[in-house]
Amino acid sequence: MSLSTLDPRTALVVVDLQQGIVGMPTQPHTGAEVVARTAELADAFRAKGLPVVLVRVSFAADFADAVPGRTERQARGLAFPEGWDVVVDELSGHAGDIHVTKHNWSAFHGTDLDVQLRRRGVTQIVLTGIATSIGVESTARDGYAHGYHVTLATDAMADADPEAHRGSVERIFPRLGESGSTAEVLELLAKTHG
Repeated sequence: MSLSTLDPRTALVVVDLQQGIVGMPTQPHTGAEVVARTAELADAFRAKGLPVVLVRVSFAADFADAVPGRTERQARGLAFPEGWDVVVDELSGHAGDIHVTKHNWSAFHGTDLDVQLRRRGVTQIVLTGIATSIGVESTARDGYAHGYHVTLATDAMADADPEAHRGSVERIFPRLGESGSTAEVLELLAKTHG
């Protein structure tokens, strides 16, 4: 893991830190740890005038807007409690934040995330969230494909499956960008955006 730099216009992109997801059992970090580290990053980005993007996943009650393809693990028939898709309080309430609602794994697919970032001149994204191997990895892959420099704060993400988390961090992320800890991102942010 090594971080080289943060571009002048870098955005923090927070994936699926919402009420119905952060309480699930995750490894190697708890949802509360991921939220706390992400909140620290978000506060630092806001203080430097850099964009913070809060991505949430949500579906219509009848799942009419869910991905229709057949899979071995169908999500159809699930019932989500009221408020499951609300971004956690620790990250909410900042007027300047960008809000993106997705209906797929990636925060880029079928949303205006790319437009929101490009209109602000963003060339690099720092990713956090749950789950590492699903929403975070899919967003990292698409961010890379869209030409963004991708940075992954690996202690500010977690997964229900520790092997899946490890696979993303060790095998996939090095091919998509640079990885580091929250502390390393914060230190680099202080150096490059002093």
